[in-house]
Amino acid sequence: MNILVLGSGGREYALAWKIAQSPKTDKLFIAPGNAGTGVLGVNLPIETTEFENIKKAVVENDIDMVVVGPENPLVEGIHDFFIADDYLKKIKIIGPLKEGARLEGSKDFAKQFMVKNHIPTAAYKTFNHDNLDEGYTFLESLQPPYVLKADGLAAGKGVVIVNNLEEAKSELKAMIEEAKFGDASANVVVEEFLSGIELSVFVITDGNSYLLLPEAKDYKRIGEGDTGLNTGGMGSISPVPFAGKEFMSKIEEKIIKPTINGLKSDGIPYQGFIFFGLIKVDDEPFVIEYNCRLGDPETESIIPRINSDLVDILTATADGTLHEQKISIDDRYAATVMLVSGGYPKQYEKGKTISGLDNVNNCILFHAGTTTDVESMEVKTSGGRVLAITALGNNLKEALNTAYQNAEIIQYERKNYRKDIGFDLL
Repeated sequence: MNILVLGSGGREYALAWKIAQSPKTDKLFIAPGNAGTGVLGVNLPIETTEFENIKKAVVENDIDMVVVGPENPLVEGIHDFFIADDYLKKIKIIGPLKEGARLEGSKDFAKQFMVKNHIPTAAYKTFNHDNLDEGYTFLESLQPPYVLKADGLAAGKGVVIVNNLEEAKSELKAMIEEAKFGDASANVVVEEFLSGIELSVFVITDGNSYLLLPEAKDYKRIGEGDTGLNTGGMGSISPVPFAGKEFMSKIEEKIIKPTINGLKSDGIPYQGFIFFGLIKVDDEPFVIEYNCRLGDPETESIIPRINSDLVDILTATADGTLHEQKISIDDRYAATVMLVSGGYPKQYEKGKTISGLDNVNNCILFHAGTTTDVESMEVKTSGGRVLAITALGNNLKEALNTAYQNAEIIQYERKNYRKDIGFDLL
């Protein structure tokens, strides 16, 4: 099979890395890719929402399957675009139709879906320009902290948590009336704050059956001890020690199965990944959010733990035969440490030369924000999150030690990374 992976980050590198290992893969293409994916296959200079250019690449390269990494093309309807095209409709595509992608594309839609299907989540109400005053009243009925979420996609920055009531009212006004997050915050979900510990759970589904992938825990804040600004993710670990067999069974019965059945009963076809952003409150799981794709940097921890041929699983997902597949998971721990640019998540400089890439050992380097200088052929930084270093170990401590030893080897100007990934679980 000729396979095209859409995206350019660590998640897409991890998917491409795994797909490249399959004997079923003939040629692998990544659009637009990064310096690392260029070694695994052929990078194509196409952005993920350039649907006509993607079609052209699919036709020219005789692509059999497209695996969509990020959320934007899914929310904008790339799967629908394929189905509506006489040539493209025969191509296998991994990722839901636009209607299914609303699970991520609209917080309000996701909340309504959860309530309708009796899936445990925080109490909430949605507000806009027409009922802003009711939003202030609802905030007054809640206990701090206050959680405000832009309804639409806001590049992972649309969630605000504040402790002060007046500040919460001010934020609500800024999001709705001042368009703090653009069109994404025309509607704002205000919900009760749940106190607990978070984890990420993933399935792949053909709309009827599903396979449970390894779970993970990611670390979003820039600073040690979960301090500072939110980022795209500073690292992750898998498996999650506090998510034992009994708790995972609760997640399947109370959350995963009702989600799959809810999509089916609503007539929403879904072929792709579902990310359940969960929180463990006492000993019960609640859904914080859905994503219509894999998480990043969780993918960099979960993909290395999948022993099965991923192309077989993806093919069965597209063909509706996932019930015939089984998945084999590595029992070892995976620890992922993300190297980022100095200044990230605020302003940062690009184009810093990266050294030490050939000196790492006993780990997997997943490129994220990297590019190859066409003149010097040096690998340089091209984003906020630069490289994910993943190591496997017989226990979490061993995996973390190996990942951190390799984090020291790689060098570039103003390199930054968190020194405490996974330490809260040791």
